[in-house]
Amino acid sequence: MSTQSERPESTGMKIVRLLRWDKPEGRLILMIPALWAVFLAARGNPPFPLVGVIVLGTLATSAAGCVVNDLWDRDIDPKVQRTRDRPLASRALSVKVGLVVVLVAFICALILALYLNPLTFWLCVAAVPVIILYPSAKRVFPVPQLVLAIAWGFAVLISWSAVSCAAITAPTRCLEPATWLLWGATLVWTLGFDTIYAMSDREDDRRIGINSSALFFGDYAAQAVGIFLAATTFLLAILGVVMQLRFGFWLTLGAAAIAWIWQYYRLNQPSIPRSTYAHLFKQNVWIGFVLLLGMILGVRG
Repeated sequence: MSTQSERPESTGMKIVRLLRWDKPEGRLILMIPALWAVFLAARGNPPFPLVGVIVLGTLATSAAGCVVNDLWDRDIDPKVQRTRDRPLASRALSVKVGLVVVLVAFICALILALYLNPLTFWLCVAAVPVIILYPSAKRVFPVPQLVLAIAWGFAVLISWSAVSCAAITAPTRCLEPATWLLWGATLVWTLGFDTIYAMSDREDDRRIGINSSALFFGDYAAQAVGIFLAATTFLLAILGVVMQLRFGFWLTLGAAAIAWIWQYYRLNQPSIPRSTYAHLFKQNVWIGFVLLLGMILGVRG
């Protein structure tokens, strides 16, 4: 008599794994800077339908990005311990299915983008080439995490402009200094948490000739992460001053800084299990949501 664990995996579950919906941390961590931006731009009171569009848009975009990545890497992933069981790498799903899924995801993102103002719509369009080309960056660019950080930065620009440009036609008026401070903080934060993520794959990446920031910084990867997270703290602090955010923001920024210091300490330990890197990456999701709460409290007073 067969047990449930012996049953073959359904096509639906394979697609869920292809979209990484079984691992929500990677989906949530893109949503975080988008929510930072929409709540700060709206001074804590964004229109509820817009928040819904932003949430659904990040889910659709991150889903498309995951499938594009797996299509690019379907012959590389089988050689990496962490990725060898992905549906396209293991041939559990065909390339044709992957192309259909990514097309559906991009169509969903396009439909949502039509809800937004013209500048925001074109920012969404501009983000697509970055999403599509990011997976190839690891083959030709020494720090592909920078390309990913630029993609994450679009989440800030898209969400901020969706709020502030709705009634203003001049882009120079609706993207204010605070926008660019948050954009910069998002870039260096992404470089920090994705370098942590890449540190678990260093041996596999070196063996197959794939670039990553963890390999680029070598023995100084932990120090690079520390600099990126310190820069994130610094830029968010300037943002807090510029926007005159209140006590709630500073309390959560202090908590985030303490958590990042602890992560830097852990990364400098002489022997680190691979699972630790994934654990530290997941912690950044919760840190991001704690900061979101602080931003909402800080801007509302």
